[in-house]
Amino acid sequence: MTPDILCIGSVLWDIIGRSNAHMGKGSDVPGRITRIPGGVALNIAMAAKAYGMTPALLSVVGRDAEGDELIAAVERLGLLTHTLYRSEDLPTDVYMAVEGGNGLIAAIADAHSLEAAGDKVLRPLEDLDFTGPIVVDGNLTQDLLAGIASDPEFDGTDLRIAPASPGKAERLLPFLTHGSATLYVNLEEAGLLLHGPQPDAPTAAVALRARGLYRALVTDGPNLAACAHPGGVVSSQPRNVMVTRVTGAGDTFMAAHIAAEAQGADHDTALARALEAAATYVSGDTY
Repeated sequence: MTPDILCIGSVLWDIIGRSNAHMGKGSDVPGRITRIPGGVALNIAMAAKAYGMTPALLSVVGRDAEGDELIAAVERLGLLTHTLYRSEDLPTDVYMAVEGGNGLIAAIADAHSLEAAGDKVLRPLEDLDFTGPIVVDGNLTQDLLAGIASDPEFDGTDLRIAPASPGKAERLLPFLTHGSATLYVNLEEAGLLLHGPQPDAPTAAVALRARGLYRALVTDGPNLAACAHPGGVVSSQPRNVMVTRVTGAGDTFMAAHIAAEAQGADHDTALARALEAAATYVSGDTY
């Protein structure tokens, strides 16, 4: 199979504890704990596959039992794994989150193996004659992200950039002057990149474009979302839903937007489809 989208970044196990109860510091409540394939790059790839695309993964997975199980699970989903770097001495990464009825309570991302592998995860690009969208996630090291942003080999490439979390958003600063990168952020992450709080998504998206970014998509939970592009700015209101899960919602939004554009959708339609996909995701049954 030939991929039509490459996803570079974290491929790991998600360990998610969910409860319908509102939670705070020290809460001890009943709920469910699951282990599922995850990571920003993998989440986007899985969603893109569901929308009809053929993703290939560029990341590191250990040659441990957890890694073998993860590879098997990912291949059952129909994703291409021959581009993964399998490390003999690095363990498979893991993400752990606790979600309550009031949203994400806390999360820890152990992506140390991805950071340690560095540019080894990019080696398959040397053998791929690829011109489609390339997803890059902010779990890569700051040096590697800066290298991608400044590498002439990526000039004109359809880069789609995803922050791993608000805590890693500033790693993406080098892409603000990239001539063909599309940045997907929430309002908090946009504020961090712009070094100041932003009042709403359209304002933030336009401000990111003003910094030199080719295109910016900014979401703000249940509030207006926006896409600022070379021709102007479009915005759309998400559908109001009951939130039952949040981990992976931004990845679903991004994958749906990329898939919509691959099918020929214009800026307005692609944004609307992405918001609807995210709304459906967050309102879905818990795992």
